[in-house]
Amino acid sequence: MTDPRLPSVENADIDWSSGAPHCRRFGDVYFCRENGLEETRHVFISQNRLHERFSSLLTASSFVIAETGFGTGLNFLAAWQAWDQSSTASNGCLHFVSVESHPLTPDDLARALTMWPELKVYADQLLEQYPAPVSGTHRLVLAGGRVRLTLFFGDVVDAWRELDFQADAWFLDGFAPAKNPGMWTSEVIDAMPGHSKPGATVATFTSVGEVRRRLIAAGFAMRKAPGFGQKWDMLTGTLGDATSPGTPPAANDVESIAIIGAGVAGSLLARNLAERGLHVTVIDQAQEAGTAASGNIQGALYVKLGIEFNDQAKLGLSSLLFSQRYYQQFGGEHWHPSGLVQLAHSDSEQDRQNRFIARNDYPSAVLQQISPEQASELAGIPLTRGGLWFPRSGWLEPGGLCRALIEHERIFQCFGFDVHRLTPCNGKWHIAGNGEQDVVVDRVVICAGHQTPDLIPLKGGFRFRAIRGQVTHLPAKAVNCPDVVVCGSGYLNPAHGGMTLAGATFDLHDSSPTLSTESHRDNLSMLDAMVPGSVNRDSGDVDPAKLDGKVGFRCTTHDYQPVAGPLVDAYGQPLEGINLFTGLGSKGLSYAPLLAEYLADRLSGQPVCLPGSLAKRVATGRCHRVEITEQETISA
Repeated sequence: MTDPRLPSVENADIDWSSGAPHCRRFGDVYFCRENGLEETRHVFISQNRLHERFSSLLTASSFVIAETGFGTGLNFLAAWQAWDQSSTASNGCLHFVSVESHPLTPDDLARALTMWPELKVYADQLLEQYPAPVSGTHRLVLAGGRVRLTLFFGDVVDAWRELDFQADAWFLDGFAPAKNPGMWTSEVIDAMPGHSKPGATVATFTSVGEVRRRLIAAGFAMRKAPGFGQKWDMLTGTLGDATSPGTPPAANDVESIAIIGAGVAGSLLARNLAERGLHVTVIDQAQEAGTAASGNIQGALYVKLGIEFNDQAKLGLSSLLFSQRYYQQFGGEHWHPSGLVQLAHSDSEQDRQNRFIARNDYPSAVLQQISPEQASELAGIPLTRGGLWFPRSGWLEPGGLCRALIEHERIFQCFGFDVHRLTPCNGKWHIAGNGEQDVVVDRVVICAGHQTPDLIPLKGGFRFRAIRGQVTHLPAKAVNCPDVVVCGSGYLNPAHGGMTLAGATFDLHDSSPTLSTESHRDNLSMLDAMVPGSVNRDSGDVDPAKLDGKVGFRCTTHDYQPVAGPLVDAYGQPLEGINLFTGLGSKGLSYAPLLAEYLADRLSGQPVCLPGSLAKRVATGRCHRVEITEQETISA
């Protein structure tokens, strides 16, 4: 049965009476009252030799720190500062993986971090992206991608089971063992070696004998070291031989990656990889990025969350929250965070939303149920129905976003290249085009939307489907345009540049790429039903036969869930060096940023942002047709 509090998690209950944060639940302080920052530097930064190890990193390499107990984020910010001071890795990345069962509220976090003005430049970035108290995994991309924080809200045992990472160093900081014994159990400590690189180091403020014995039993060579302040001792150690130096991570050895398709998915992935120091070639048959399904003048950022908080809902929610954070950098240009009303546009949808609210507890920062009056006030136009309010959503200009994303010194643009064949040869992939010279790379990612099945170098069937969708461009003067995105059976965007966009049709049995007058009529009828009176029918500007618009083809899968990951054959065996990124359906703007982050994690060998249960949900193998024969799996 679903936990009635999910997906929310309970915030920490903080006592500020002493001037420093004290956790009432565990009866313990978050840091030393005398000087918490110096304590962190002594216990975690120095004993893990971070300055020394950061200084020895190679270009485009990463360093991974894992922590129990995120708390105020002090340890994270101190490590980030040390990374800035010491790292010699050009295009390198500090990954920080941390677990917190009861996160601080944004106000408490901000109050705590004001105690260290020298960390303000880092604290401000953390506070800007600090996630709502939603259970599960949150990925924060900071410092232009030089720092990544994977923050798991929930139980530490669940975190170590779900997360995929290999740590170079460990910070064990989950309150005192006597106060919070669940953070120091054998189950927690025994999982650490499986998430550690050879020679990984560990440091902790405690010197409790039982903790030391559990770490030794797990394979760490432990010793006591002088503690900080009034504490006599602390513990530090190394996985394996105590003299092991903690070998610096090697630089990423992937030389080149080709991405086929320059829509939202391909452009986001290309930019993500380039910012990690990888060289990327973007290939598309069009003459510029963002021309096919990603070429609409406006696109709404939303997902439809299920009544049950299952893996499908978790993936949708994680994608939405990550995309809202990611698009902040494009605010005012390609991203317009107006907010979004998801209308209860019919009696059945009203019933579904009521059951959704009754069974789930979402933080108000994520969504709220609103009345027709509240919806009308937010939208700035009369609405006859209430719905769900997503305050941090809005709309994008997808085509412009795609073109901005691929403008990077490590992205080579190869447009007007019609891919005909992918062939593996001598550990490389040869991409043949229409009489063009082959593009030869180490790895390939197919991001070609509904054209993906034609490019997959395997025989046999795949459960992908192209579904036509037509949007209608309407003159803003002929429409009572909302101030926010309004969606339901379709969607209506705020006015921009004298126009607004409405749509999109869902044409299951129409494969025509040309604009249809009938589809325009369908979109106008949708608006009449969803937002009565929004269209001035007496205006000569809304003649369906004269309206402009755009036709695109959504790529969907049999289970309407996206695909991201290595291409495998019908027996689950991966084809070396080739990945798929497609099947985003009508929610590509929401799914694509998180799944691009996930694929870039995998391609660069860095900690993975998706928990294992959700990684399985987007795996490529599920899209093979079950009737594929052995002969049909032979590579073309």
